[in-house]
Amino acid sequence: MTELDRENTGPDANGELQRPENRFEQPEVISVRHGSFGVMDDGDTTGFGGLVETFELPGASSRPYGGWFDEAVDVLEELIKEAGFEVTEVIEKVVVNQGDELIIHVNRDFLRFVALNLRNDQDLRFEMCLGVSTVNYPESKGREFHALYPFRSFTHNRSIFLEVSVPEDDARIPSIVDIYPGNDWHEREGWDLMGIVFEGHPALTRIEMPQDWYGHPQRKDYPLGGIPIEYRGATIPPVDTRRSYN
Repeated sequence: MTELDRENTGPDANGELQRPENRFEQPEVISVRHGSFGVMDDGDTTGFGGLVETFELPGASSRPYGGWFDEAVDVLEELIKEAGFEVTEVIEKVVVNQGDELIIHVNRDFLRFVALNLRNDQDLRFEMCLGVSTVNYPESKGREFHALYPFRSFTHNRSIFLEVSVPEDDARIPSIVDIYPGNDWHEREGWDLMGIVFEGHPALTRIEMPQDWYGHPQRKDYPLGGIPIEYRGATIPPVDTRRSYN
């Protein structure tokens, strides 16, 4: 629980202390898959047609987080309040993943603010950002795209992660290239392969695919084949016609 949560927490009708509602406390369900390969009809010949798997991201962790994690989050929350913001509008949730990874989910509007303080504050001093990795969860409505930023502090010998989620119909994230110049090519790759617009990037152009390529091939809705490619007139045949299994 953050200090702001403690301030806004009051007793209920029975005099018991109540915590404010946090919609991120429960695991975030990404998808529910039926069968071994997600086959929904009688085409599943694997024998696992009745298998049901739920894929989810962990919910918010509770304090104490352990080790230096509490100290780092306390410093960040203090900086947020000193800037006149509410902690809950900046930090969506704090996750301690597998016991040794601190992942702070932040609102994209405050990504630059948090990144700048991670770099500059003497108690944090994360001098390096090791790029950004993007992923598409099409069944997570309103949070279809996630961007994960790993940071490294050489001063304190620590690692931390920031994660930002954005909707498919508004896939925009502020660029942090001016804060961490090494993110230049990583943000270009995120745009090229996933279609996320990193606003403020000095030259957001393709880096893996040819400049006249159509679409973003790492999105889950990108067709696997049988589509015209606007590159020297080439055409990719449908996947099921590339090889005969008869």
